[in-house]
Amino acid sequence: MLNFRNVNIIFVLLVIALITVHRVFVPISLWVYVVTVWIYCSILAYGAYFIKAGFFIKSHCKGHPNRKEVALSFDDGPLEDFTPEVLKILREHDVQAAFFCIGNRIEGREDILKSMHADGHIIGNHSFHHGPYIDLYSSKRILQELQDTDNAIHKVIGEKPRMFRPPYGVTNPNMRNAIVNGGYASIGWSVRSYDTVAKDADKLLEKVTKHVKNGDVFLFHDTCAVTVQLLPYLIQRLRNQGFTIVRLDEILNIPAYA
Repeated sequence: MLNFRNVNIIFVLLVIALITVHRVFVPISLWVYVVTVWIYCSILAYGAYFIKAGFFIKSHCKGHPNRKEVALSFDDGPLEDFTPEVLKILREHDVQAAFFCIGNRIEGREDILKSMHADGHIIGNHSFHHGPYIDLYSSKRILQELQDTDNAIHKVIGEKPRMFRPPYGVTNPNMRNAIVNGGYASIGWSVRSYDTVAKDADKLLEKVTKHVKNGDVFLFHDTCAVTVQLLPYLIQRLRNQGFTIVRLDEILNIPAYA
């Protein structure tokens, strides 16, 4: 399996082999070392950016392939402009989803969080600040972000999330250590909507429903007008395709709360 530990072992052994060949047999061009390091760094970058790869830590991204079920998840809320509208649509269509909340957006919006919980939605952890450089933080600082968010959520609903979705889906050794030390389950996705940059709800709907597979986990954001526009049509389209929309903990078979 291609993961951080195995790649490091292969890289070290390869460097040792190159040095041995260089010293004992024939000189090796500097470019061989440069290319080797470049390949190594490229693999690390790939593993950091693509959460589905499970390179640094196993992330739960998809449900059982033999069950015609899908799950909806929303990141970056709560926001009063869009989250209540998303909740209203889900309620009207009897759908339960997962909301990965940013901790510092909870204060002043406690009623929204209470509505989420009362409607049976999962509330997950998405860090406290969702800073652009969170992946560069120490594991201790990342863990503090997660714990601060836990406390903010627990204060409102009396539950502490076990599900954590890394901001931007980026993972690395420090992020892994924080997740493991905090006892969290890393949550990814299998269908990324890119709704934060989409302009046309109809085109986005076609894109995300074109190749839906059993067990798919959809990633949206309850911070976008386009998401509110497409959501009722998405639910209907998925049901017309024969899919049952279930909660994230059900499709992944892991507990939502600690």
